[in-house]
Amino acid sequence: MRTRITLLVALALTLLLAGCTGGGSDADDGRITLRFQSLAWQDESVRANKELVREWNATHPDVRVEYIQGSWDSVHDQLLTSFEGGEAPDVIHDASDDLADFAYGGYLADLTDLLPERLKSDIPQRSWETTTFGDGVYGVPFLQEPRVLIANTELLKKAGVRIPTPEHPWSWPEFRQVTGQLSGDGRYGVAWPLKEPVSATLNLSLSAGGQLFHRGADGKVTVRFEEADQVVPRTIHDQANTDHSASSSTLGSGGSDTLPGFFAGKYAMVPLGFSYRQQIVQQAPEGFDWQVLPAPAGAGGLTQGVSPQTLSIAEDSPHKRAAAEFIDFLLRPANMVRLALGDWMLPTGTQALKDPALHTDEHGWATGTALAAHLRPAPAQSVRGYPEWKDKVATPALQEYYSGAIGLDELRTRLEEDGNLVLARYQR
Repeated sequence: MRTRITLLVALALTLLLAGCTGGGSDADDGRITLRFQSLAWQDESVRANKELVREWNATHPDVRVEYIQGSWDSVHDQLLTSFEGGEAPDVIHDASDDLADFAYGGYLADLTDLLPERLKSDIPQRSWETTTFGDGVYGVPFLQEPRVLIANTELLKKAGVRIPTPEHPWSWPEFRQVTGQLSGDGRYGVAWPLKEPVSATLNLSLSAGGQLFHRGADGKVTVRFEEADQVVPRTIHDQANTDHSASSSTLGSGGSDTLPGFFAGKYAMVPLGFSYRQQIVQQAPEGFDWQVLPAPAGAGGLTQGVSPQTLSIAEDSPHKRAAAEFIDFLLRPANMVRLALGDWMLPTGTQALKDPALHTDEHGWATGTALAAHLRPAPAQSVRGYPEWKDKVATPALQEYYSGAIGLDELRTRLEEDGNLVLARYQR
């Protein structure tokens, strides 16, 4: 009896340990189970993802996918814990600017030889650059989001300003002039929500020819805050502190925080990510007339940086081939369109971008789609040490500059001198 009890306890412990291991599992009948962690959060997006998982499971009896709901708010720390604990999902939804540490740390599988040629050729090389670290590709970029201007149509008409289009956008000086024309009587021409100022500043600065990060022949990166890098921050600073055409009270706000004031006519325009259109459709008062305008252009045209959403495979997954096949299914052109519509974002795939549903004037889809060809990897995409530089140097420096507490020379000093000290530690 004692021997039998010992065997039963050992069996139970074996099963418990097997249940705690990461990656997909195999049923007794040989069926594979893949764990797919999705960060979809909007109702339409969650529904689209779950529908696609059901469709896969209905047509692939030997490879079952289990849907796991994750959260953007905690994904980095959650993934790090799961990687180190050997419990990572097989298929991982994340963003390209979060992948570098995981890729260099050996937690993600190199997808170079796992993905089909159809998928590789459908997504432009400029998008693949956002998930390429060293000699490997560690994620499939599939959704991207340009920054646009959401404008109160009635206020623009009353002011008689020229309405920009992707073919004829405002220049940065013209944008500053227009926000001045739209201001007055307690109203601001623009509300900049810059709670997280670094990403918005760097990505929009590409339109003015800004680069900021410069990689030398030795492969090391240094920060140089040159004239082209100053166009966007100087415009924002002058709107808030010189022209008073931008609300200083929103500089520390998130995008959603500006919407009540926008709906009330306090701000004529708000620069936001393309996906904010869903919130506007849901929250705008009845009869509120709004439109999507392209962000201003400069020496770099409409170019701006993006960090696409990505799908990766855990290095510890025992079923990498099956996981890659599931990703290929999710990102077939028709399915990529469904995911894009659910998230109110743009697909990266060239075939998906041709879908008529993404070229309608309703809710500004056509304007956003016209910007797709101008999207490039975010400037800091592959810079080691960028998170620390952003948190400890760039964020406080830009916040103080935008508030008027420091001038342009002090901003340059802190970004370059303090910033290069940080980056140097990661490049020894």
